Amino acid sequence: MDTPTTQPTQPTFAALLKSAVTEPGTISAAYSAFHNYSFGNQLLAYAQCSARGIPLGPIASFNRWKELGRHVVKGSKAIELCMPITLKRTDDESGDDVTFTRFVFRRNWFVLAQTDGQPYEAPAPAAWDRTRALEVLGVTEIPFAHTNGNCQGYATGRSIAINPVAALPHKTTFHELAHVVIGHTSETELTDDERTPRDIREVEAEATALLCVAALNLPGQAECRGYIQAWYAGQEIPDPSARRIFKAADAILKAGRPADAQ
Repeated sequence: MDTPTTQPTQPTFAALLKSAVTEPGTISAAYSAFHNYSFGNQLLAYAQCSARGIPLGPIASFNRWKELGRHVVKGSKAIELCMPITLKRTDDESGDDVTFTRFVFRRNWFVLAQTDGQPYEAPAPAAWDRTRALEVLGVTEIPFAHTNGNCQGYATGRSIAINPVAALPHKTTFHELAHVVIGHTSETELTDDERTPRDIREVEAEATALLCVAALNLPGQAECRGYIQAWYAGQEIPDPSARRIFKAADAILKAGRPADAQ
């Protein structure tokens, strides 16, 4: 049941991100069904289920379903997800063994609808707690001191500041956290307002905010999409940026959930 593939048969992470940005409902549906997996894999699973007409639901390996008292229905085609594997190689110069991580695609998972047996209902995603997330991420919230009334928030170093009257405080919080988590603030102080330049740092932060607010069904999704879609009109988000966006959103959402719900 474990079939590795050297080349991905599913869309690139950039393509998955673009689909999520342009199709309302995709992110929240994928997160609700597959919240125990990374964002990239959530959207990979969502895309495959949608294409094959499989109802969304919990996913697990063949053996895990057996442990849960269920069996995979004969003839079911496995879902393909991306997973890291740790490998070793010998350094040509030093002769030392060096470990590195490679991401491979494996068809090793099945959706609840592809199984039969004992009743099973997966727990709902745990509630996200802002205070816990800041603590786990090592980010400090500082008083908002910007004189520009249009500024919604800003990030500097390992700190964020949110305008007390921000129109969409959750979206702004996620946007500023993304700047910190991705590493933008290690370069320079960033200020966000309606005239923020549409460079890659801002798109990465705004796309991260979209994933977070959409996953948690919070206000601000339309505003995020409007900004990102305007940027798409000129060029595509490269795959490395899409990976950073997914990784940042995963880190932010995981940080805000209880440890026993990871």
